[in-house]
Amino acid sequence: MKIFKTPTFDFLRWRWYALALSWLVILAGFGVMMTRGLQLGVEFSGGTIVILQFDQQPPDIGTIRGAIETGLPGDGQHAVIQRYGVESQRQLMVRVPSVGQESGAGLSEAADRVVAALKGAGVGTFTVIGTEIVGPSVGADLKRKGILATVLSLAGILFYIAFRFQFSFAVGTVVATVHDLLVTLAFLAFFRYDLSLNVIAAILTVTGYSTNDTIVIFDRVRENLRGMRRDSLYDIVNLSVNQTLSRTVITAGTALLSALALFFFGGDVLHGFAFTMMVGIITGTYSSVFIASAIAIFWQGRSKSAGALAKAAPAEAAAARARRPTSRRAS
Repeated sequence: MKIFKTPTFDFLRWRWYALALSWLVILAGFGVMMTRGLQLGVEFSGGTIVILQFDQQPPDIGTIRGAIETGLPGDGQHAVIQRYGVESQRQLMVRVPSVGQESGAGLSEAADRVVAALKGAGVGTFTVIGTEIVGPSVGADLKRKGILATVLSLAGILFYIAFRFQFSFAVGTVVATVHDLLVTLAFLAFFRYDLSLNVIAAILTVTGYSTNDTIVIFDRVRENLRGMRRDSLYDIVNLSVNQTLSRTVITAGTALLSALALFFFGGDVLHGFAFTMMVGIITGTYSSVFIASAIAIFWQGRSKSAGALAKAAPAEAAAARARRPTSRRAS
């Protein structure tokens, strides 16, 4: 299925504007993170979450906050209180930064204090339907593993693309992937979403999605290098992006629709995951077309001919043809 029959858009003409826009978003995101910080989920920062379901419509959040601050001096001032789930379920989520002991019966001490403070203030009849408790040492370990997983995935992408294509393509792919991560973190900071394990899973998913999208374009570039030896890399990359444009739009569109469905109908638990996926799909498609291609051209040099690049390409294509089985005609 082709949406565009013979597109001839000059995408690379706008690469510098795209790079400027990316820098603007990333720097703005860093500014927000420096001033307001990046909200860490309870998995990384440690703390206690208590989910309450009220028999009647719950009181306003200010009343709940006042009861928490009175019952938990110090920790109550840093409590996060928000409505949870759909409004008809009458649920509230209370998060405090403290926990009990790292193990044993004292682990739920902070949750018990939250419940006791609310009952003592007479805010209404409620039931505790869930708690989540993460100690500081567990949170630090999860944070370290999340960073390690992201770094290792980027290193694996760099080595694979360098082996499969060319080093310049690998650099373009990794730069585009890092760009996607930074832009996604910027939007998480803009909209005050917690960096939780669900969000980390979405970020790693976006990494794979963006890489696959970029590989499709670079694979077409490699094919065109063999037949367009006298053309510049600029023209070849532009042609390759146009040739894969229909596939890019269809793939990004269907993935974005799935993420939108999760965002609107998946509930509050999946909001962070779905939001990260939506931002990642959009910026991943954008970076595959503008950022990765621009970096590859910058690395190789726009004036270098395709013939020189084709000679420098890895020899795995010839090896693959040699390994391809030949069919014999029946006599």
